[in-house]
Amino acid sequence: MARPAVNVAVRAARAAGAIILRYMNRVDNLRIEEKASMDFASEVDRLAEAEITRELRRAYPDHAILAEESGASGKSDKVWVIDPLDGTHNYLRGFPHFSVSIGFLDHGDPVHAVVYDPLRDELFTASKGDGAFVNDRRMRVTRREGLAGALLATGFPYRQRAHLDGQLAMTRALLAEAEDIRRTGSAALDLAYVSAGRLDGFFEIGLKPWDMTAGCLLVREAGGHFADFGGRPGIPASGNLVAGNHHLVAAMVRTIAPVLPAALQ
Repeated sequence: MARPAVNVAVRAARAAGAIILRYMNRVDNLRIEEKASMDFASEVDRLAEAEITRELRRAYPDHAILAEESGASGKSDKVWVIDPLDGTHNYLRGFPHFSVSIGFLDHGDPVHAVVYDPLRDELFTASKGDGAFVNDRRMRVTRREGLAGALLATGFPYRQRAHLDGQLAMTRALLAEAEDIRRTGSAALDLAYVSAGRLDGFFEIGLKPWDMTAGCLLVREAGGHFADFGGRPGIPASGNLVAGNHHLVAAMVRTIAPVLPAALQ
């Protein structure tokens, strides 16, 4: 049974998803801001974020919020971490892969998670100690014990192009052993797919808290593990994340170690 906080987050995610779908056929008319080089936010990001914030504030007025577009607000050890539209580039181009991500931290520990894919109407949820679910079906990470035959996902973040050589070196090293690598454009959905066993593992450089908070809890509650590139467990402050089952994370960390630049260690 979903906890009350998850029900609130689900309601907020579905409301945001409705806004995202409503504007899908009007993207050419949206106001779009380039926050940094190749890093865009649309009018829909802001509308969806406002809707999520409104729902969360109504239920939990004393909680803090950390959101991609509006930043941090409120002071509390209980923090909602929001990405209203993870995969904005995909959305603006009509590429059908994006999501709403809402995570909840209690004293820095992820305890609730919702990732919602409005196009497929797939709802990925988790609470600490209760397991992870997709549309109420329990999820488990795959049991693959190494990179042989593994399907991985990654991203090439727009803000981290200075590390492109390192990213390509890691990708080359992993692809030499894995079956294949996908680059889909939504880290939150990638982590949800790891939780659902659709992907075996995931790695990416420079993720922000709103990219990975909900997804990391999904992975953990689906029996998986996440760490930084050095294998240190927990949500990495660096944003350099590896996720999968325990055996696969260890294999990925071991494989990238010889080619990992000092700046990413």
